[in-house]
Amino acid sequence: MGVVRTWESRRAELEAFRRSLVAAAGIQRRKDDEGGRTHKFVSSYEHDDGKGTLICVTCGVSYFGLALVNHLLLLGYSLRVTVDNPEDIEKLREMERRGEVRATEGNLEVIMAKLTDVDGLEKAFQGCRGVFHTSAFTDPAGLSGYTKSMAEIEVRAAENVMEACARTPSITRCVFTSSLSACVWQDNSQSDFTPVINHASWSTESFCIEKKLWYALGKMRAEKAAWRISNERGLKLTTICPALITGPEFCHRNPTATIAYLKGAQEMYSQGFLASVDVTKLAEAHASVFKAMNNEASGRYICFDHVIDTHSEAEKLAKDIGMPKEKICGDASNNSSIHRFELSNEKLCRIMSRPLRCYSEY
Repeated sequence: MGVVRTWESRRAELEAFRRSLVAAAGIQRRKDDEGGRTHKFVSSYEHDDGKGTLICVTCGVSYFGLALVNHLLLLGYSLRVTVDNPEDIEKLREMERRGEVRATEGNLEVIMAKLTDVDGLEKAFQGCRGVFHTSAFTDPAGLSGYTKSMAEIEVRAAENVMEACARTPSITRCVFTSSLSACVWQDNSQSDFTPVINHASWSTESFCIEKKLWYALGKMRAEKAAWRISNERGLKLTTICPALITGPEFCHRNPTATIAYLKGAQEMYSQGFLASVDVTKLAEAHASVFKAMNNEASGRYICFDHVIDTHSEAEKLAKDIGMPKEKICGDASNNSSIHRFELSNEKLCRIMSRPLRCYSEY
């Protein structure tokens, strides 16, 4: 099948490739205690159309990770996918045999690299031009949902990935998957409150803690940690904040994130920011943003293609995920909230070849 190529068999090849990149670009790296990233590639390295470019995708066996891997393969990228255990390697082999992973000989490599191990991540990133950190976690205790401790794990993983990127000379850019939940949970009593939620919006940390919205807290803190390290180390970063990720069997194949995202679903629905995005469109958005970074596009992007704003749509979502409809719909009074929000993904739509639906020009 040819999906898996061991790290040992490619170490010499990758090291030689890394040295050639460094020499060609005239890279000089600062010492670690200087805290900066000085290596800059000449323009020929900054502009690519995907053909053969080596990219790393973390958590590549997750629901979204697999969709992203397949989309990038279709665009002609060569991929290195990180997994946490041998079982995930076998899972990808089986998916390739069934035709669920669109790999051809030599364009997909799978290696083990734990998000807790910076050195292992750095080795995995060697020779890659970019990293997609999909931030796709499962509960390490094997429970359904997302706990407060998971929020802490999320932040540490983000810091490790960004540090590994900053240490790797070949990496020119990173696309980081955050969540719309990192944007929408705001304290309405604040003086700077605005009903429009867009790429500049952040959830209020104290509000998330008070309401025990651990998923939102973890995604927000992790994204902020990524931006902090990006600014400190001079690494080009873009973050994408997707709504509830949907698609074929999304609840069964992505249970932890689905259940965790929908904590507070009744309030999201009544306030007007219960939104979703198809997993394939989300993958397209990531690829579009990555390519746009050639032209200095960066920053945050909100990603959704549908807002669930009718009773029938809310009932259908509840049925799809096996949740009592009252957990989302509530009662009729929920449809008339004092503070009703409006979502805007206009910034992302400007760079996509197949735009997502826009709700506001802001």
